[in-house]
Amino acid sequence: MNRSRSDRMAEGFLMEVCVDSVESAVNAERGGAGRLELCSSLLEGGLTPSVGLLQVMKQYVKIPIYVMIRPRGGDFLYSDQEVEVMRRDIELMKSHGADGLVMGALTEDGRVDTELCMELLAFDMVHDPAVALESLVSLGFQRLLTSGCDSSALEGLPLIKRLVKQAKGRITIMPGGGITERNLQRILEGSGTQEFHCSARSTRDSAMKFRNTSVTMGASFSAPEYGLKVADVSKVRTLNAIAKNTL
Repeated sequence: MNRSRSDRMAEGFLMEVCVDSVESAVNAERGGAGRLELCSSLLEGGLTPSVGLLQVMKQYVKIPIYVMIRPRGGDFLYSDQEVEVMRRDIELMKSHGADGLVMGALTEDGRVDTELCMELLAFDMVHDPAVALESLVSLGFQRLLTSGCDSSALEGLPLIKRLVKQAKGRITIMPGGGITERNLQRILEGSGTQEFHCSARSTRDSAMKFRNTSVTMGASFSAPEYGLKVADVSKVRTLNAIAKNTL
């Protein structure tokens, strides 16, 4: 039986899992996730997914789906044309059932672009985290996803802890970035947060019988065609149990 978001928060925490396929979404919900972040191209940090993916995913899961709005990889300084694409994507995702949006945009000097941001993914690129947090609070933002402006949430734990203290409950601080079974307890205990973001993925072998290993469908850093990354039910359940025992 699917549990509601309020049921999961009653446990003292909420786990958000980043997914890029229906299979991963189903696995994440089965494992106990309370919310999904839907995107494509995870190798580039996540890009805007297709409307078709959102529509089909809504048919298979009951938990909230927050959709990434990011038109390309790279930095978070967008051109007028890219902003136009983002606004059109926002309209489409909202009209097709997205429960929330995840996006981030910065000015050229590394400050929050307050006109574009709704839930700030680009926070880890800001010039001054403390000032940026106050900008988000003043604009009524509900949640901040951050790795503590470092390579992972564990490395950025000192800053995450300071942000939680600064926020004083005015905005939810959600650590994310490299969270695994090995470091989740330390991150939760060290930060004082009650929500966290992870992908909890493992590699599943392709069902293809014929394989042309001489061709790569993408750049040299692309994931192998015959090894599919999907959310792992057992990993999600393990993280869920760790959070339950910690908080």
